[in-house]
Amino acid sequence: MTIYPVIMAGGSGTRFWPLSRKNRPKQFLPLAGEGPLLVSTVGRLPPLARIERTYVVCGPNHAAAVRRLVPRLPKGNLLVEPCPRNTAPCVGLAALHVARRDPKGVMAMLPADHHIARPEAFREALAAAAELARKDAIATIGIRPSRPETGYGYLKVGARMPAAGKARGHHHPHRVERFVEKPDVVTAARYLAEGNYLWNSGIFLFRADVILEEIRKAMPVLGEQLEVIGESLGTPSYLRTLKRVFPGAPSISIDYGVMEKSQRIAVVPAEFGWSDVGSFAALSEVRQTDDLGNVVEGAALVIDGRDDVVLAQRRRPVAVIGVDDVVVVDSGDAILVVKKDRAQDVRKAVEELKRRGREDVL
Repeated sequence: MTIYPVIMAGGSGTRFWPLSRKNRPKQFLPLAGEGPLLVSTVGRLPPLARIERTYVVCGPNHAAAVRRLVPRLPKGNLLVEPCPRNTAPCVGLAALHVARRDPKGVMAMLPADHHIARPEAFREALAAAAELARKDAIATIGIRPSRPETGYGYLKVGARMPAAGKARGHHHPHRVERFVEKPDVVTAARYLAEGNYLWNSGIFLFRADVILEEIRKAMPVLGEQLEVIGESLGTPSYLRTLKRVFPGAPSISIDYGVMEKSQRIAVVPAEFGWSDVGSFAALSEVRQTDDLGNVVEGAALVIDGRDDVVLAQRRRPVAVIGVDDVVVVDSGDAILVVKKDRAQDVRKAVEELKRRGREDVL
């Protein structure tokens, strides 16, 4: 089966400030201690999918970085959105391009900024989901939860489905009963105890013709806009049409706009060391730690501290003494200090700096 991965590489660079900036969001950073997350995302796809069939969607400010980091990506496979409009228009635009090439081609929509510890297990799950997608389903990959996590959305697992091809064994598919918002800790603990909830990975597989049909049904305005753009594909007017029509598309996620309304959703349960690397606090999950659970980089020192994340420059020491569960980041032109349990609030600092006109550090 031919799979067309579509890597969503947009982002505003707020949750990992001061390392991330508007022109260097998190997918371009080596947050997991290896290469940039985007490079890792592309690199874990073969042999399941080839670079010639891989697409990357990004904004104008990031196109040059994508070309530099993924030099083997065919020129026509870099899809540049004129402006950010969330994931529903992103998915629709990518589906137009894949459908023109292969109307029944199976697309794998992949965030560019996730960490996968076991790529082979990841490819096995993708292959199982692709078998479902080939037979008209919209397949998502649900991660078996290991803790009562409040930072992820959840999927409530419904009835077991007949296995399709490779979709069997520990990847046996189920219907998705409903999508669930990020819960509080009590609710998350209940989900874990009940055992019929999975983390929503944000990874979806579907045929190009199927998702375009579902968009037309669930979001008719977007469906009409995509039809106009689609008519211009392969013509000299494509870029003009895209710049004229795309900014008017509704800004909504594919989850809210389509998936929660669709009757075709199936889930493949999986475990492959997944993390969405949602904040600096998550670095303790994806990087090597010392015996006390500390993540250190550069000339960082942690003395009498536990479970800290301290990222320093190579030549400028940063010492943290007698403090637990903190994040300290020195980017060279800005410093962040935040408690780990408040790491999601880093964007508040970005908002305040923007209000003060400090575009030089954003």
